[in-house]
Amino acid sequence: MNKEVRYGSNPASSNVSSIIRNKTGDNKDRFPFPQNDEILVCPIGGVAEIGMNWTLYGHAGRWVLVDAGISFSGGIASVEAIFPNPEILDPIMPYLDGLIITHAHEDHIGAVHRVWPRINCPIYATPYAAEVLSERFKEVGTRGQVRLHRFDPGDTISVGPFEVETVPITHSTVQCVGLLFRTTIGNVFHTGDWKFDPDPVLGNPTDKTRLAEIGRQGVLAMVSDSTNAARIGKTTSEGSLLDGFRSVMASHRGTIVISCFASNVARMATIMKAAQMTGRYVGLVGRSMEKNERIARSLGMLDDCDTPIRFWELKHVDGYQRVILCTGTQGEASAGLSKIARGEADKFPKLAPGDVIVHSARAIPGNEHLIGDILDKCREQGAIVLEREFGGLPLHATGHGSADEMIEMYDLIKPTYAIPVHGGPVQLADHAALADDCGAQSFIPKPGSVLQVTAAGVRELAVVPVDLICQYAVPEGDPPEFGPWTEEIRQSILNPISLAVAI
Repeated sequence: MNKEVRYGSNPASSNVSSIIRNKTGDNKDRFPFPQNDEILVCPIGGVAEIGMNWTLYGHAGRWVLVDAGISFSGGIASVEAIFPNPEILDPIMPYLDGLIITHAHEDHIGAVHRVWPRINCPIYATPYAAEVLSERFKEVGTRGQVRLHRFDPGDTISVGPFEVETVPITHSTVQCVGLLFRTTIGNVFHTGDWKFDPDPVLGNPTDKTRLAEIGRQGVLAMVSDSTNAARIGKTTSEGSLLDGFRSVMASHRGTIVISCFASNVARMATIMKAAQMTGRYVGLVGRSMEKNERIARSLGMLDDCDTPIRFWELKHVDGYQRVILCTGTQGEASAGLSKIARGEADKFPKLAPGDVIVHSARAIPGNEHLIGDILDKCREQGAIVLEREFGGLPLHATGHGSADEMIEMYDLIKPTYAIPVHGGPVQLADHAALADDCGAQSFIPKPGSVLQVTAAGVRELAVVPVDLICQYAVPEGDPPEFGPWTEEIRQSILNPISLAVAI
């Protein structure tokens, strides 16, 4: 049964679609009608920031949406997620043929179950991403109503006027794909989030031979990740982390607490293997960690790893045999690492001198102080905090390609035009400069930019106003609440007394 949506006091409201009224009038004039002789590219989110990735592709009168992610509130506990108001897509909904998911990270799928059925179109995803989405639709009572189609990485699918080749790539979760949009006037390659990892632990390395073939066939434009555009050198391989985790576990007698993203199944497998090698038991702390482990195991991805023990059993295992794998890499107040650091949960073992905290993740910009506060709480209890490496061995690997890898990607794909996405203003500018040096002509979009791509060039046809909404955190079992999201509202939550005085 669907949950009823509660009417909350202002600014919270009853449903997603009634939150924000368009301040500029009718949206229909904002979205040009896609012609047969052009491909339209419109990043609704994911530009001028890292996160909240939504990108529209239009051609021959139809549209396809790639990803529908969220952004986080930067430590505001009362706000669970931030994402574009789906009302902005109302004018093109009759022409929207599908939503294609590149991978199962929150900044790419986190809004899908929140905006459905306002965005009611077929959804295409790999088996892992599809299972993650299916679980979420089940939680909100809509699983039986969603048209969810599964494809294997490497498959070609037909969505509207596009033939879409799903190109397997490596990143920091499993079954990630880039998307090659084929049309009669040319091809556009959407990389998704990616890196070149020779040993991704789960799955195969990126097929550079296939990328080179795509490049030889001709690519009008590449829409690509900008996260590490300023980072020089090769990135660390996921497969190189095993020795570091094994060394940490073998070198310390206390409990080992490791925080990582729940969707990083390869990291999870590496930590489980290191625990097996050192005679330790792994317990999972965090609902999303347990759910992702269960999905990955059901798909055969963790067949070589022992089944974790229940988290409440951890208290009955000696510290030198204990590994706690938990959520909370971004300082979330309700996540496992925060609860362990604060000693709030009786179910978890208390931290003690000699215990080790391994923060196996990179801070999303804006969350550094939240993470620092939590790690300091662990230090105050005598825990040893490790980040990045131990004894010269890496404990984290980024999921985004470095500048050197980006240059290699441009050499393989050889696009005529480059459209940098997935980055703040600095990352986008760095990416554009790199692309220009590689011989592509770059165009940096704004949120809502509608870019026309043809053999003659890239130009901006319109800018669709992008209003944001948030979902408030409510007690488990309560219906969801939504509200508008602006910088003024964020400041009013962070500084309510100052705002009241100013008024």
